[in-house]
Amino acid sequence: MNISLKDIPYEKFGLNPENYSPVLIPFTLNYSQELGKRKRPCVIICPGGGYEFLSDRENQAVAMRFASYGINAFVLKYSVKSPFPAALLELACAVKYVRENAEKYDIDPDAIIVCGFSAGGHLCASLGTLYSSYLGSCFTSKEIKPDAMLLSYPVITSGRYRHSGSIESILGSNPSDEILETVSLEKQVTKYTPKTFIWHNADDKTVPVENTIDFIKALSENNIPFESHIFPYGGHGLALADESTAKHMAHINHTCAQWFNLAIEWIKREFNAVNFSE
Repeated sequence: MNISLKDIPYEKFGLNPENYSPVLIPFTLNYSQELGKRKRPCVIICPGGGYEFLSDRENQAVAMRFASYGINAFVLKYSVKSPFPAALLELACAVKYVRENAEKYDIDPDAIIVCGFSAGGHLCASLGTLYSSYLGSCFTSKEIKPDAMLLSYPVITSGRYRHSGSIESILGSNPSDEILETVSLEKQVTKYTPKTFIWHNADDKTVPVENTIDFIKALSENNIPFESHIFPYGGHGLALADESTAKHMAHINHTCAQWFNLAIEWIKREFNAVNFSE
C-alpha cells in the first residue's frame, strides 16, 4: 500500500502544502514466522530526472533488487518542478516515517540508507549534509538523519561542474549566492555527515565525475568513512546497468553493473544485514 506522507512543514519555508503530494512506496519483505524478526537494513530510493521528472529506470526495479537481497526498500515519489527545499522536506519526512515505523516493517531503525541516482543523489546528499544546519528548526537529527548514503552518479555541486538543469529546477534562473552555496554539497560536508557509498563513470558528460571526486575529497577531509568506485566508461544514467533497467543497449554495461553487488557487500559490512538475534 502506498503511503501518503503527512505533516510536512512546507509553510516554514514559504511553500504551499496544497501544491505537493509525495508518496512513499514500500517494497518490503513481510514478516515470516519461519524466519522470525530480522531487523533488516532499509534503503529509501530517490530516482533521478533532473528534478523535472522521476526516472522509471531508477525506481521499482532497483527496489525489487534490494528486496531480493533481504534489504527492505521504499521508493520516494518526491515533488519535481518544485522549489528548494520541497523535495528535501519530503525525504526528511520519509526517513522519519520509516524510523518511526521500523517495528512494523521489520527494519533496523539505525540502518536507514538514502539511495539516490543523479538528481536523486543530490537530494539524498542534501539530507545527509543539511539535516541539522538547514532543517534543524523543523526536525531533530535523531528523526531524520540517514545512517548512510548510497549515491549513484550524483549531482553534487552548484559550482563549475554543476548539472545546470538540476540546480535551476530547484533554485530558478537567478538564485542568490547564499542558496547556491547551500546546495553545493561538497561545501556542506562535516564530521557528522553519514558514511557513504558512491559511484560514477569517468566519461559522464551529463553530470561530470568531478561531482563525485569533490564530494569524496570533502568526506576524506572530514574523516567520514566512504567507499567509491569510478568506472572508466558508461556515461550517465545506467541504473542497474543490465537488462532489467535498460532502455537501449548503451544502458547495459557489465563492468558498471558491478556497483550493485559492491553496494550490497558494503551494506553487509557496515550494517548487520542478516540479524539472527531473535
